[in-house]
Amino acid sequence: MSNEPGVNETLVGKTILVTGATSGIGLVTAQALAKRGATLILVGRDHERCLETADRLRRDTNNTAIEPMVADLSYQQDIRTLAENVRARYPRLDVLINNAGGMFSPRQESRDGIEMTWALNHLAYFLLTNLLLDTLKASAPSRIVSVASDAHRMASGINFDDPESKKNYKPFRAYAQSKLANILFTRELAKRLEGTRVTANCLHPGFVSTRFFQKQGFIFTLMKLIAPLMAINPDSGAKTSIYLAASPKVEGISGLYFAKEAPATPRPAALDDSAAARLWKLSETMTGLPPSA
Repeated sequence: MSNEPGVNETLVGKTILVTGATSGIGLVTAQALAKRGATLILVGRDHERCLETADRLRRDTNNTAIEPMVADLSYQQDIRTLAENVRARYPRLDVLINNAGGMFSPRQESRDGIEMTWALNHLAYFLLTNLLLDTLKASAPSRIVSVASDAHRMASGINFDDPESKKNYKPFRAYAQSKLANILFTRELAKRLEGTRVTANCLHPGFVSTRFFQKQGFIFTLMKLIAPLMAINPDSGAKTSIYLAASPKVEGISGLYFAKEAPATPRPAALDDSAAARLWKLSETMTGLPPSA
């Protein structure tokens, strides 16, 4: 049973996919949803960790309907294979939670040759969501929940001339831009989903103390030093994800940015509908999806 206000006591019969589900807020989110009886698809990039996480959640929640699926979400072929497997194994998908993300120093490129932050934090959300849209529509009312961040406030806009930061890479600036892209993506997606009973919302989880900053480089060393002074724990960071996935209070609400389980106002750059439409077109090109209207 749930102790959190506004969240259904049961999710039995609901199928939910969570990316980045083996640690941090993704793990806490998955555990909370499993406790409520949801059928869970746990996505992570490490095979052993996926298996261990699924086994642990089955034991801890007494829910056997938990399946691990392995995918490197920075690699588009893995995303396509993941989507194919989900569609083949699950006739319905009630909630998609785009949670996996990272920040990288120094600049890295994915196996597709795309700057890693942009590939993982934005293009993975975009591609996986679009590949699963037909299943989500067939399962309506259904929900898409994307983890963004208040870090988007540090981005003045999307650098359409150089979205991959090839000319002047700064880890946090690339991260901030990707989180801005999450919000713009959500707004454009919600507009395109009007009338389908599929909702799309995004959220700021808070500054969460997780494995996120366990990398090398000056920026990560600095953040590891200041994180204990600023961070909330993963349990608190997952609350808004859980709320948007399960609460009847947000049934039918779409296109919004949430923080602390309530709608919040992002910075003006995140409300730029022309930039959102332009980003959608760019993302189609970068993921090889056919152009849409």
